[in-house]
Amino acid sequence: MKKEFELFAGAGIPHPCCVPSKERAAKLAMTQTAAAERLRATGGSVDGMIRLDGGHFLMGTDYDEGFAADGEGPVREVTIDPFYADVTPVTNAQFGDFVRATGYKTEAEAFAWSYVFKGHIPAGQYDRLVEATVTEVGWWCKVGKTDWRHPEGPDSTIDGREEIPVVHVSWNDAFAYARWAGKRLPTEAEWEYAARGGLEQKLFPWGDELTPDGQHLCNVWQGQFPDIDTGDDGYTGPCPPRAFAPNGFGLYATTGNVWEWCADWFHPSFHLTATRINPVGPLGGTSKVMKGGSYLCHKSYCNRYRVAARTSNTPDSSTTNIGFRCVRDVVS
Repeated sequence: MKKEFELFAGAGIPHPCCVPSKERAAKLAMTQTAAAERLRATGGSVDGMIRLDGGHFLMGTDYDEGFAADGEGPVREVTIDPFYADVTPVTNAQFGDFVRATGYKTEAEAFAWSYVFKGHIPAGQYDRLVEATVTEVGWWCKVGKTDWRHPEGPDSTIDGREEIPVVHVSWNDAFAYARWAGKRLPTEAEWEYAARGGLEQKLFPWGDELTPDGQHLCNVWQGQFPDIDTGDDGYTGPCPPRAFAPNGFGLYATTGNVWEWCADWFHPSFHLTATRINPVGPLGGTSKVMKGGSYLCHKSYCNRYRVAARTSNTPDSSTTNIGFRCVRDVVS
């Protein structure tokens, strides 16, 4: 009881004893039902996946330099069932197999544009390609005829980048791929458990230092964002997931490289009173959870490449730094 009291009191939430019992019981029952009825997938191949045992782990963070408004905390014990997780994010080659088999068109293709990072616009082509920029974050450029096959604009190609994570895929696109593959998108809890690689309450899958002994262990921004990326880690855009060592579970690129979509709807405080067993997000919302950060993350602007950090985007959004990986349930 002490642990539960501290959790609620620290979050500015009345102690459960002060909450009308029927109301709290009804809300908890709703979240437990949603967790039990979450989409299950057992038909997909487990090639290229690793079985994770699940169990108890500490989710979230109380990190002083985190983003409280995102709902990163408080730290809470969560229990999840065993599941399989893709070793890497879905690649261009894998997504291409899906498109060839189904004729699927991504939302970026349907909209006939997507967002490209300003620094990736080909030299001398800005005025020709950029239709608009995002207010207050002008490094995001609306570029026509940009999609997963043309990640930096209509003249670009993924030739030679077959093993790079696919980008310019919306949550809806990722969901469609996962369903075709007999898999599903991970819940946020599953994603964080997998990303931690067995370490408890560390900032990154390998520990608390971003570059221990000066060694780069992931693909994030170095330099002055958004103008200068020195590429000291070897990359200034998406890189092959296996370019850096895997985490303790054998999963690659759970920090940096590309953001990864999760199944859950985003809410900054829903988890405070939700079930702790196979938790899922609220039943509805306006944006979906994204985890892991990307090659554009830098501590000075977006310190969200920590495993407990979270952000969101609308399900139809696509950019040059959002991808995904899939999971699959274990057949009992």
